[in-house]
Order: sequence, then C-alpha cells, then structure tokens
Amino acid sequence: MVRPGAAGGADRWFQIKTQIHSKLLNSLTPDQLKTLNKEGVREQIGVVVERMVKDESVPMTVAERERVIEEVLDEVFGLGPLEPLLKDPTVSDILVNGYDSVYVERGGRLVETNIRFKDNLHVRMIIDRIVSNIGRRIDDSSPIVDARLEDGSRVCAVIHPLSLIGPVISIRRFGKKLLTTDDLLRNETLTTGMLDFLSGCVEARLNIVISGGSGSGKTTMLNTLSRFIPEEERVITIEDTAELQMQQSHIVRLETRPMNIEGAGAISQRDLVINALRMRPDRIIIGECRGPEALDMMQAMNTGHDGSMTSCHANSPRDAFARLETMVMMASANIPDRVIRQMLSSAVNIVLHCARLNDGTRKITSIAEVREVEEDQVILDDIFQLERTGVNQRGRVTGRFRATGYKPRCMTRLKAYGIHLSPSIFQEEAALKE
Repeated sequence: MVRPGAAGGADRWFQIKTQIHSKLLNSLTPDQLKTLNKEGVREQIGVVVERMVKDESVPMTVAERERVIEEVLDEVFGLGPLEPLLKDPTVSDILVNGYDSVYVERGGRLVETNIRFKDNLHVRMIIDRIVSNIGRRIDDSSPIVDARLEDGSRVCAVIHPLSLIGPVISIRRFGKKLLTTDDLLRNETLTTGMLDFLSGCVEARLNIVISGGSGSGKTTMLNTLSRFIPEEERVITIEDTAELQMQQSHIVRLETRPMNIEGAGAISQRDLVINALRMRPDRIIIGECRGPEALDMMQAMNTGHDGSMTSCHANSPRDAFARLETMVMMASANIPDRVIRQMLSSAVNIVLHCARLNDGTRKITSIAEVREVEEDQVILDDIFQLERTGVNQRGRVTGRFRATGYKPRCMTRLKAYGIHLSPSIFQEEAALKE
C-alpha cells in the first residue's frame, strides 16, 4: 500500500497525483476549464480516483483517497504542497529552498517540514501561478520577483541563474487576526508606560522611525502605532509590496511598480513620495525606507507633514540614522554630510528599535529621542531600554524593561496637544516573565 510518508513511497504518491491531475485536465473541455468551481471539480476528481483504483489496482484507504483529492484540488486551485502550511495559523514564514527542502517559522523558531515538491519544475509552476495573478513576470532576464498572495502575505521568489539550488520561495505570512495593543502587552513586546508614551507621540504628530532586523516586528509595530492616528486625518501609505493594515477610513494606499517586459514603466518609492506631496496628505507612511526615497521622506517631514512614519533595517537606533544618512546620499551625493545630519535630526523625533530575541519573542528593545547635532554627530537620548540578563532553563530570555530616567523634551509638545503623561512612566521598571 502506498504511504506518502513511507520511504520509497513519496515518489509513487507524486506519480499518482500527477496521473489523476492529467486525467482530470484531459477529461475537461476548454470551456469547462474556464468555469471550474471547487465542488464540481471535487466530484470529478473522485470519479477519476475511483476509476484509477479499479483499472490499475492502486491500493488506497478511504483516508488516502480523500487526501489525494484534497492535494489535487490544491494543485488546481491553490499553491500545491504549500496549501496546508498556508492554512496553518501557527506558521508565520514559509521558506522553500529548492524542491526538497521546506522550512517554516513557528513561534519565532525555524523548523524543517516533511513537505516537498515533485521537482524544480513543480516549484517553478507554483511561482508562475503566484506572479501571474498580480500581472508580474519571472524569467531568466528578471529572475527575482516580489509579489503578494490574496491574503496579503508577502512573497519573494528567486530562480536560476541567481539561485544555485533551484527555485526559492520566501513567504511572510499575515495573521488573519490583527494584533491589538492588549496582545502586545500580553506578549511583553512593550510595557504600558512605553505604549502610553508612543501613543502620545503619534497623537502629537511626532515623526517616528522604526528600526530592526528582518522579522523583528517592524510592520506589526507600524500597524499598531497607526491605530492612534486621529480618524479625521488623511493618510497616504507607500510600499514596495502592500502589507500595511491600517485601521483608518481615510487611507490612500500606493504601491510601486516594477519595469515591464520592455524595461520601462517602473514607478519607484521616490516617485510615489514626490507624487504623494501633491495629494494633500496629513501624514505619509512609508512601509520601509531602503533607497533614495529617504531624502524626499525627510523633506516631507520637515515641510508640514508632521506625524509621518517609516521603518528601516538597522541594528540599533543609532545605526538607523547612519543608514538613513547613506540612503539620502544615494539620492544626492552633493549634499554635505553636516547638512544631511542636520536635516535628519530636524525631521525625525523618535526612533524605536524592534528585535527578535533568541527565544523567538519580539520586543521593543529601545525607544530614543533625537536631540540635536553636536560635533557632526546626531545625539540620541535613550528613554526606555530592554536590559537582557540571560536565558532561563526553559530557553526564555530573562531581563527587564527599564526607563532610563531621562525626561524627553518632546513632553512640552505632548502637553500642547492636551496629552498629559504621568512622570512615573519615566522611572518604571518591569521584569520579563519567566
């Protein structure tokens, strides 16, 4: 009897599915293919399976017949072997490293799965299905593509000749349930005092940069802070691949466009930022600054679009400023370093840093206020910090959230907006639960 998980049985299992898939397609006319619906196809697949079991004496239990029907349905309507992972709410990342190696992230940790594809052509077929749904392409002349699934999950695919191990897929899942501030407090991403301070900064229209590494929770934090933007304000979001989930009703969402097959027609983030300034925004939110658009974003923050936010990859708040400085120079190498630093220090008010710790949890490890430029260096004053002390026997990171005692100068602005925070939040400490 064929067992999909048994040694030597996996290839036979793929062969059976391929035969059923082929017989199904051969039994349908082109008109029927255009009007496929899942329930109708399920019945036809069942007929094909029954006929195959009878004609070719393929031994199958009832459970195996149901499984092969589901997997063929996934091949026809979905993303093949990835469908079970996409239906699993505990999976946050899906990483396909060639046809025979698939990893997932659960609870902040990477684990290998027993999911596999038939071959590299099978993986390539799934990639083509993803990119064709949004009108993009991937081939030897354009072997990298960023796309998104219907649920908003972000997809990055790389093929030969850039990938030496076969087609590679990285899927960053979007949870169906948006994390609330209560969820973040329960997960110890930050403390109540930190949340009160950040919400006050958003309401008082301070410009905020969120830094961190890949998968550290930058987008989640950007979504969370957007909840505190007043409902009556007009917000324009700009992203390479749309993944922000804003809660306001007056939202204009813009997305970049890659070049077409003729090598023209590309619309960059910088183009969208420049255009957004003509669209009467109250705030501009860039999903992630990674290039010359940093110059236009900083100029927007300095010219009446207070309360704007963005994120960038960096190891610390101070490294974030160094990256922003480099990105501004990508836009114009003629601006003196001193002028760039002065512009950045005037534009950005608060920098918060997110990190994914050893145990897979995501925390805000630092919140700092940008003060001024002294001796050609931007000065940042830490307001809150996460101090890590070690790892307990269960592998959980130990430590405490600690206010540094520094009272930020932006408190004057918060009071002008009618936001009054207790002075005690700048003295608090909170140990992580073990």
